[in-house]
Amino acid sequence: MNDTGKRYTGGCLCGALRYEAEGEPLYTGYCYCGDCRKASGSGFIPFLGFSSRAVRFTGEPRQFWSKNYKGKDAVRNFCPTCGGLVFGGEVGVDDSHTVYAGTLDTPALFQPAMAIFLRDRAPWAPLPPGLEHCDTMPE
Repeated sequence: MNDTGKRYTGGCLCGALRYEAEGEPLYTGYCYCGDCRKASGSGFIPFLGFSSRAVRFTGEPRQFWSKNYKGKDAVRNFCPTCGGLVFGGEVGVDDSHTVYAGTLDTPALFQPAMAIFLRDRAPWAPLPPGLEHCDTMPE
């Protein structure tokens, strides 16, 4: 990690699984895919993406593996104590990690720019105006 000014911190409900990210996120938005709906128990997951070099995790997550829409492996990391879903990606393997915005210590830092997987959006899930949007994952 390097010191670029902006800092994002957060973690699970009990505090056993934490993260710190520096700099601006690579991307931000809402994902409406079926996996995110079920993982969150909500209509979507708000997310921020960071380079693996910009984020540091503390604590030992449990992982849940599933297939993404292209059939590749996807991993979600959650706290083994409280069950809080915190981030996506495999530490030490993936080039970037998706941090779930609901885990931010300062929620006002989240500024969504896009909405993805609109094809899977539940009709009752809100879609904020003014966001770029895609039926699946942007190229």
